[in-house]
Amino acid sequence: MKMIISPAKSLDLETPVPVSNHSDLMFEKAVKEVHQQLKSLKTSELKNKMKISDKIAALNWERNQQFKWPMTSGYSRQAVFAFNGDVYKGLEAYSLKEEEIARMQEMLFILSGLYGMLKPLDLIQAYRLEMGTSMKVAKAASLVAYWKPILTEKLNDLLENEETLVNLASKEYSAAIDFKSIKNKIVHPEFKDFKNGSLKTISFFAKKARGMMSRYLIENNAKNIEDILGFSKEGYVYSEEYSKDELHPVFVR
Repeated sequence: MKMIISPAKSLDLETPVPVSNHSDLMFEKAVKEVHQQLKSLKTSELKNKMKISDKIAALNWERNQQFKWPMTSGYSRQAVFAFNGDVYKGLEAYSLKEEEIARMQEMLFILSGLYGMLKPLDLIQAYRLEMGTSMKVAKAASLVAYWKPILTEKLNDLLENEETLVNLASKEYSAAIDFKSIKNKIVHPEFKDFKNGSLKTISFFAKKARGMMSRYLIENNAKNIEDILGFSKEGYVYSEEYSKDELHPVFVR
């Protein structure tokens, strides 16, 4: 089983990382091409394209200018321990056992506007570039258009026969995958809460639940759809009633 998740805007660059080993980027040439375009943007362009404040735009302009090759542990950090958003609070990678971190490295992939797709222990530098940012790269009209053929081909290469792909990424990031061209079975879980008498997707809770499911599948070395449907954490349980089918399971609480 393999999973894809989204990155996070917020970063943790201070907490000591529990592992010393790291892996290499899958798409160094493509990352350099995207970064070259990102580095050329002025602070005002970053602010407008990303809809961020002057302060955050200035910080990220400086990050873009200081970006270094090659990646080394001196100024880079393993991706799964760098991202610090709601998904990663649900994943709680810092508390995984050594063998679970090794399993996570094989099962989990993080989509990224700059890096395309990351293994958890790939080294990354501080950045901000959402997949939905309006930015042309090479001959592609957008980041999604640039990354889609690259990521789709890579996932097809990574997925073994009969292996399931679990899409735990947001719509913004999963847009960079051509799911119709993926040869394997794909499961698209959703997480919903009852609020004021109706069932709703609440962004904060759904993001955390994606991280919790990622951890659950890693801990249990999940292999099939039955393993996925067995997820039950913090009140979420699989609802056949609200699910379209097993490939689109809805977990409610």
